[in-house]
Amino acid sequence: MQQIKGAVLKSRLAFVEELGGKDGVARVLAALPAADQRTLKLVFTSNWYPFPLGRALDEAIVQVLGDGRTDFFERLGEASAEKNLSTVHAGYLTNGDGHAFLSKSPSIYSLYYETGRREYQQAGPREGVLTTHDAETFSAPDCLTVVGWYRKALEMCGLKGVQVREEECRAKGGTVCRYRVRWE
Repeated sequence: MQQIKGAVLKSRLAFVEELGGKDGVARVLAALPAADQRTLKLVFTSNWYPFPLGRALDEAIVQVLGDGRTDFFERLGEASAEKNLSTVHAGYLTNGDGHAFLSKSPSIYSLYYETGRREYQQAGPREGVLTTHDAETFSAPDCLTVVGWYRKALEMCGLKGVQVREEECRAKGGTVCRYRVRWE
């Protein structure tokens, strides 16, 4: 079964606390089964956790704090990038060089997901394509967090006008998850 790093869950919970305070965290956790609540109260950033736990947390966050709006998942991704790339993974940032950052996508992917792989292909001077292959589990909300994560990460590299568009999604019948990335 696909697993994700605790760092992903921790960044989601930090986002919830930033938006809704301790009460917001309590409300989101209350929307989850008791076993998930217990697990999420003591998350270790370096441990692996089941992907369905992350999906359930994402869904609870969007229902409780995001009024069910799916674009809220992009905000979750942005918050995750900001949290992780301003601390423990800051060394991945490449000031002003989007291609250098995106070429690190395979190793960045392995920090957060246990199975599958992500590759990057340059498609122009300020454009490229990220493709995720062979992930055991996937979800449309998780893909939206990827959109927000990469957009924010590239902005943190100093790029302007960053656009990330999902072109294909396994959760919507595609054979891979593919994202086109552009910047000014």
